[in-house]
Amino acid sequence: MKIHILGICGTFMGGVAILARELGHEVSGQDLHTYPPMSTQLEEQGIALTEGYDPSGIPDGVDLVIIGNALSRGNPAVEHILNRRIRYISGAQWLSENLLQDRWVIAVAGTHGKTTTASMVASILQRCGMEPGFLIGGIAHELGKSADMGAEPFFVVEADEYDTAFFDKRSKFVHYLPQTLVLNNLEFDHADIFDDLAAIQRQFHHLVRTVPSRGKIILPESDSALNEVIEMGCWTPTEMVGSASGWQAVVDNNQDEPSSSFDVLFKGKHMGRVEWDLMGEHNVNNGLAAIAAAHHAGLEIGDILKALSQFEGVKRRMELRGVVNGIEIYDDFAHHPTAIETTLAGLRKSVATERRILAIIEPRSNTMKMGVHRDQLIDSWREADRVFLFADDSDGAFGWLDEIKDSVDSYADLEQLIESVISIAEEGDQILVMSNGGFGGIHQKLIGRLESRFMGEAV
Repeated sequence: MKIHILGICGTFMGGVAILARELGHEVSGQDLHTYPPMSTQLEEQGIALTEGYDPSGIPDGVDLVIIGNALSRGNPAVEHILNRRIRYISGAQWLSENLLQDRWVIAVAGTHGKTTTASMVASILQRCGMEPGFLIGGIAHELGKSADMGAEPFFVVEADEYDTAFFDKRSKFVHYLPQTLVLNNLEFDHADIFDDLAAIQRQFHHLVRTVPSRGKIILPESDSALNEVIEMGCWTPTEMVGSASGWQAVVDNNQDEPSSSFDVLFKGKHMGRVEWDLMGEHNVNNGLAAIAAAHHAGLEIGDILKALSQFEGVKRRMELRGVVNGIEIYDDFAHHPTAIETTLAGLRKSVATERRILAIIEPRSNTMKMGVHRDQLIDSWREADRVFLFADDSDGAFGWLDEIKDSVDSYADLEQLIESVISIAEEGDQILVMSNGGFGGIHQKLIGRLESRFMGEAV
């Protein structure tokens, strides 16, 4: 079959493209912008990419177009498809119909930590001798790519609550029909499509309704928003993390190394220990949920803990991109105030207090642009010594910035921001870049300019 994908460089749609290619289809795609790591991954798979949405980019004789949720009516490619009556489908529905029907689906949902937790589960299964299929919105170092059809029975999917497509306004995750469901946490987000937290909770309850009675739902005991979802009605056994009645983690706060290695307890019984190099309480919580999911899938706890201890992390999740003159440059996907706060807290805990953290933030999501999280945002970066905010206000989206200008250095020009950071960077500084986009290749630009300044190398 000849398949064309609109919005192919999104993390989810790029994964769909890889899976379609593995199933033997001829795959091509278009997107408004292309950038690594997804563009690189697709090119390595031999998938042809076209930048922009001109209808001429849709191949002749295409059998099916898979349309991402970033596209809406008025888009020239969408209008061409509708006018020509070309068969189309959403990525989530295509995934469900072509790969998930006969699989044990392990779905990971929540506001934060979906990518990391799903990657942990897939890595555990793989290291324990399984060949899991997976579609994850990031690339774990040991998995090497964001999607793989794998072998039966297991398929791990990052379950996003964002809407499915312009023609299907349900959350994507209602298509997945999981046997094991992990609910990491729940906060208000996606203000462009949800009016309030209650609207998101309704979508999560739709997901809960799809889990069979012989399945399992794993969630944190302390998350009131998720507990309210369960109280709406639940027909599946639940298992708590962070609870004496379920899974618990005990972190040794006196560790010499800046990691978050932890002991694992189940119903009060010591099950073993995870020894790894990951930092932060959020990674402990993600790891605990992954352990519970893998255990429900039938793996032995000793094997699970050994496998998780070897987990190397996910690209763009506190990924060290380079070190120049003792200055470390990190990349992180954080784009919600809670994620920004936990990432900065984890970094601060791991470095000496005299070492500065220079945080560079791009509030790129629609929710952030709308200023919905303005007050939370100010509080989220308190662990940083300096904050540099990139906000291109050419469309008037960032009018709310005037109200926080005293607490942050804001820039509409990326080159000016980079020069400001380079001019104050000193040996021992930690530069942490947080964005859910390509951010204009800022990481390599920072590394190049620092090398030029400190080492005399050409940019």
